Amino acid sequence: METPTSSNAPLKPRASKRARWIGGVAALAGMLALGGMAWYLTHRGPAEGRPGGPGTQAAAGPGGPGSLGGGARGGRSGRGPAATVGVATAEKADLPVTLDALGTVTAAATTTVRPQVSGILQKVLFKEGQMVRAGQVLAQIDPRQFELQLMQATGQRERDEAQLENARLTLERYRTLLSQDSIARQDVDTQAALVKQLQGTVTTDRASEGTARLNLGYTKVVAPISGRVGLRVVDIGNLVGANDAAGIAVITQLAPIDVEFAVPQDRVSELAPRAGEAAGGRMVALAYDRTRSTVLEKGEFFALDNQVDTQTGTVMAKARFANAGSSLFPSQFVNVRLELRTIKDAVVVPVTALRHGSSGDYVYVLQDGQTASLRPVKRGIATVDKVQIESGLEAGEQVITEGADRIKDGARVTLPSQRPGADGEHSGRSRREGRAGRNRGDGAADGTASAPAAGGGTAGEGSGRWRRHRDDAAANASAPDSAQPGGTQWDGRRGDGDVRSGAAGGLQGLGGAGDGGDPAGKAAHGRRTRDGGTGTRGPDDASGTARGEGRAADGVTR
Repeated sequence: METPTSSNAPLKPRASKRARWIGGVAALAGMLALGGMAWYLTHRGPAEGRPGGPGTQAAAGPGGPGSLGGGARGGRSGRGPAATVGVATAEKADLPVTLDALGTVTAAATTTVRPQVSGILQKVLFKEGQMVRAGQVLAQIDPRQFELQLMQATGQRERDEAQLENARLTLERYRTLLSQDSIARQDVDTQAALVKQLQGTVTTDRASEGTARLNLGYTKVVAPISGRVGLRVVDIGNLVGANDAAGIAVITQLAPIDVEFAVPQDRVSELAPRAGEAAGGRMVALAYDRTRSTVLEKGEFFALDNQVDTQTGTVMAKARFANAGSSLFPSQFVNVRLELRTIKDAVVVPVTALRHGSSGDYVYVLQDGQTASLRPVKRGIATVDKVQIESGLEAGEQVITEGADRIKDGARVTLPSQRPGADGEHSGRSRREGRAGRNRGDGAADGTASAPAAGGGTAGEGSGRWRRHRDDAAANASAPDSAQPGGTQWDGRRGDGDVRSGAAGGLQGLGGAGDGGDPAGKAAHGRRTRDGGTGTRGPDDASGTARGEGRAADGVTR
């Protein structure tokens, strides 16, 4: 069973259609007001809101008479400022035509020192990494067996020589008997053949003796070339022989030394005619380190290979360097620069001045010191920092090297050395005035006040020194004075709460409260009024110190 609803329950009042419409309009108006205030706060200029009546600095701003804010808005609404660019002068210079390549240092000669006889290694007479000369003894093999072989060969030779001598004497006797017809000719001929046979035997013995002497000399292992000896491969006491692949040591010749590099096949025609030139007239070759900043060695072009590598399309070439200072090391990678020829009196500009477009290469030429003119040019060869201009540019003309991406043909430009325009000067003065406003005080640092008069425009300015620590003064506050008729009120509040209010022909400078004074900053606390360059000192504050100073100015509101 349902419980009946009481008819006496209070009903909620229902809002009328007119009230809902008025509430919606009010909410929309509030949102528009908040949006407008946000836009105003984010889009107003830094100098907007300052006084700009007649006789002030703002009257001369780019935006015409009026306040500084109007001048700033006028400058932004007019023509944009000229772009600042960097320039360089086209000049004539001797431009070398070079060929750059990556090369590998190769030794002119590399030798593996191996013993030529077998034996026990008795001595090692070199140090690892030592520079050795050709013919220098590096190691000693046990020579005793070779000395005995030499003695044996010598004895054999001497025996055969004695037999030969006896045969020769017998032959002489036979010839004497033959002349007396006392012996048969056959005996004489047989003895003559024996003498020749013994002569051959003696010759063989002499060769054997020489071989034994040579083997004995091979027990001293000497350096075949001059260079740097590598790490030792074998130690003392090991049996070494001529068949050892590693040998005893490896000697690499360092002076002179070669650099092999690949030349593109398209440049072979420039190198081939000069490959056979005599020494002294060959092309100069420079070896650079991997950063291309330091010249390691200077040499000359030495040789060119006789065929093109079909896989790379290059031809191997070789340059030779004296390497007196051992700056090049075998198997080192270096950058080779080969000077092919030199172009005399070429017009060159920095590489940053040359630009590329759809119609070709061009540069921006500076006309009358303030206009950029686009000019097509024909480029030539280029180096790391310079590029040749074959046509379209003369020596002495100025080209734009920096900032060219922000300009077009006929655009106005300025140079960094030129004096900035009115817009830059105006903004710079505004920034200086802003900094000066922070330095204005109420004289609280030294407790003095002065009021000199100078000119029709006046400005309230404190004579106190800049405070290093402003935390103590942040507690003091001063209320803004009301603007006089015809004046423009501007907020010059500093960190310590100063407020200035301007008037027609004069400005009131309000000092901060003194010790025990009223923080509201009224006349009893040292306010000084200036009219037309004259000032009247008001009553001092509770401590007897008047803070605030009205100082005449030259029409610039500070």
